[in-house]
Amino acid sequence: MAPVILAVLAVLWQCVLVGYTFSLAGNAADEAARAATAAASSGDAQGACESAATKHLPAEWRDGSDVSCNLEGHLWKADVGLSAPVLFPGAGKLPFSISGDAGAAQEGEG
Repeated sequence: MAPVILAVLAVLWQCVLVGYTFSLAGNAADEAARAATAAASSGDAQGACESAATKHLPAEWRDGSDVSCNLEGHLWKADVGLSAPVLFPGAGKLPFSISGDAGAAQEGEG
């Protein structure tokens, strides 16, 4: 019975890590979109977007993250792709990417 319990706990823990990765990706995309719209009037919106997206990510999630930011009309859109670790950070990554996206209206005249 113990192996079954341990297997169930491992699967539940992996689900927690995938959920946490979804949360991190969504928050990173939100931060990135807001940073891009704030920096658009002063210059480097793309750099601000990428920097803000990875600023608060834990190192294991930051490595290999995929950030893209673009202006569509008057809306800055940010897409962040992250890979969830397998069972614990440093053990490997899942073979698929978990993405989060967000948008923020461009501030001022643009």
